[in-house]
Amino acid sequence: MRVELVMIGDELLIGDTVNGNAAWLGRQLTDSGIDVARSVVVGDDEAVIGEAVTAALARANVVITTGGLGPTPDDLTREALAKAAGVPIVRDAAAADWIRRRMADRGLPLRPMALRMAEHPEGATPLANPMGTALAFRLELGGGAVYALPGVPGEVRAIFTGSVLPDLLARRDGHIPVRRTLRTALAWESAIATRLVPVEALDDIRLAYLPGIAEVRIRVTATGPDAPARLAHVEQMIRDLLGPVVYGADDETLDQVVHRLLAERSATVATAESLTGGLLGARLTDMPGSSATFRGGVVAYATDLKAGLLDVPRDLLAAHGAVHADVAAAMARGVSERLGATYGLAVTGVAGPDHQDGHSVGTVHLSVAGPGSELSKVSVRLPTPGSGPRVRHWVRDATVTYALDLLRRRLLGLPVDRPWDADSQDREVRG
Repeated sequence: MRVELVMIGDELLIGDTVNGNAAWLGRQLTDSGIDVARSVVVGDDEAVIGEAVTAALARANVVITTGGLGPTPDDLTREALAKAAGVPIVRDAAAADWIRRRMADRGLPLRPMALRMAEHPEGATPLANPMGTALAFRLELGGGAVYALPGVPGEVRAIFTGSVLPDLLARRDGHIPVRRTLRTALAWESAIATRLVPVEALDDIRLAYLPGIAEVRIRVTATGPDAPARLAHVEQMIRDLLGPVVYGADDETLDQVVHRLLAERSATVATAESLTGGLLGARLTDMPGSSATFRGGVVAYATDLKAGLLDVPRDLLAAHGAVHADVAAAMARGVSERLGATYGLAVTGVAGPDHQDGHSVGTVHLSVAGPGSELSKVSVRLPTPGSGPRVRHWVRDATVTYALDLLRRRLLGLPVDRPWDADSQDREVRG
């Protein structure tokens, strides 16, 4: 099965509305083993809508549209599809009655224009819309099927889940592809792809690399009669090739992994932050129930607060300033003792966009203080993409990932040195 998406609306083209429906539908279809070949956005123009759907049906056997099914004159999807099919527009009596009842229940007058939402091209099959009044429908057209949905996200999700996806799964022929997403930290996609060349050469296996800030997700798709077994085999191959840079799978996030590892050890963590300004603590409180393993945090942005709140020696600060590996180590020890946590996790550095006290942008020092005298320190020079405010956001977000992964590695007893592709980072970002 080959699916294309046609998203309709002037508001999408000019940027007034973010095209979230395309992202959501793409994820749902992919997770269900259905390939999305193309997604396009068109405006509220009857001819353009018809051309887009007709062109999509020349390449795919299923087209899903969103938008253009409301009551106003600029809602033209019904008319465009009826013209493409060479059929008239008809009114669905049951849908019209539903609109009348709904307006009456709300004490609202029924305006004739509202009944446009009960119309569809002749021969189309209405689809239930439990979240709204606009009638969705399926239309057989050009040897394929068009599923026309309203544009309201809640309605799209309800109609797709309740009517469209079951219909697509019933129509699908052949073996169902299976997928798995592996998550990595602190390794760049070019270095990952280089290591996974042997996997790329396998038949019926497709890899997709989805980079984020200091993280890359690897989506693995297996097809064929033995797809589940092949997927399990390939996942193990990837884990063996990449080693500890793989921290989780599917929807598991790095902070969730850290919380799980802490819980398994009946341990807790507290954070001491300078350049991240609370972002690290925020990530560690994203997960419900995080209070079981996260004690709290201290945001000591000003240099004097590092001494007053975290017991960083004043002579150390006077000699080296706030951006120093030993300062990070002292912050980690101080916060673990002050907040009574098993581990203290600290970060300090220069987020930019300007240098600070002779230190370049992207200079970051991280430390984990653990039970007894255990102490882990990492100093990195993060590659900075571009210049200006973007650099500051990138460095801060990347530092959070570095810190969480440092704690993960410490909890697992893994080396805390920079990852194996460290040399490639500067080349990739600066190139």
